[in-house]
Amino acid sequence: MPQIGWLEILSVVIIAILVLGPKEFPIALKKIGSYIGKFKNTLSSFQREVSSVTKDVDLDEKIVNKNNNIKEDLDKNG
Repeated sequence: MPQIGWLEILSVVIIAILVLGPKEFPIALKKIGSYIGKFKNTLSSFQREVSSVTKDVDLDEKIVNKNNNIKEDLDKNG
């Protein structure tokens, strides 16, 4: 993954100020920040859902394994 240094960031900021103008630049930054925040919220929500589902699957597997162990013990003990 490429690394971005301070010189590259400064270059992008200067170009953005020249293209957008000094009045529109802060507004654009707020919009970009808002979009990034929404994306992070969506991503964390998705991650919580996946984590919840995997916990449910793990619990189901544990229950099935426990039931199998009980059946094996009952079969052995007769």
